[in-house]
Amino acid sequence: MARVRVGTSGWRYPPWRGTFYPSGLPQRRELAHLAGLVSSVEINGSFYSLQRPESYRAWAAETPDGFRFAVKGSRYITHLKQLRDVRVPLANFLASGVLALGPKLGPLLWQLPPRLRFDAARIDEFLTLLPRSTGAAARLAGEHDARLDGRAETTVDADRPLRHAVEVRHESFRDPAFVALLRAHDVALVVADTAGRFPYFEDVTAGFVYVRLHGDTELYVSGYTPDALDRWAQRVREWLVGGSPVGEHTVAPPAAPTPRDVYVYFDNDATVHAPYDAMALAERVAQFPGAV
Repeated sequence: MARVRVGTSGWRYPPWRGTFYPSGLPQRRELAHLAGLVSSVEINGSFYSLQRPESYRAWAAETPDGFRFAVKGSRYITHLKQLRDVRVPLANFLASGVLALGPKLGPLLWQLPPRLRFDAARIDEFLTLLPRSTGAAARLAGEHDARLDGRAETTVDADRPLRHAVEVRHESFRDPAFVALLRAHDVALVVADTAGRFPYFEDVTAGFVYVRLHGDTELYVSGYTPDALDRWAQRVREWLVGGSPVGEHTVAPPAAPTPRDVYVYFDNDATVHAPYDAMALAERVAQFPGAV
């Protein structure tokens, strides 16, 4: 049965302390507090630097059974290398501890920089490199370089499917050929609400849907009104039961109808809207079978 997971992008934000997080709550308990209220969280520190296996193990231990983490891919791969010659950097990223999340590992998110234009050959090469199971990821992680010697995690407790999502920020990706590539590789095109700053797509391209809500009127700042949350809940319902919208925000024919898991993350954290909006949306979709 398809299900919905709703959460926030990250959890360590000073403005949340004493507002969303109770006054006096130790920082080491913040993830556990949030995980008691939402069903998933994006790890975004992994975008800025390689984390360590012990950190991933601790995060997994601090969350309840059934919780899921999405993990944001390294900006060294997406922004500095711009997807070129990234086999070893990808091995390093995977070996840094991602696999230590075990059954709580959800999708990997690859956010491309605004300057990166659509290049079919480059995108296809990158998508082909991405491992589609934790076992394949462990094998690739074993190719890490000397920087990870003595601190790599290259084993898994079980071989599970591994999902990937791509968030694009250049208008050149508004191309049916890009959607076709994602569908061929079963990689999700992120539905990214960015207050109009970056392109917005609703093409369904994989066996799941990945949504990032950065703010609908002011990037990273504005909250979502009850009406806006109602509209997002209806979109989630449609994806959950297998719908594939076609309209002004799609560039290709609809995907085949099939129930799909949906992951939704609020990234409007600057003024502490994210956790409250996440809980409000989760309440709306909780009525859906198997939702959260």
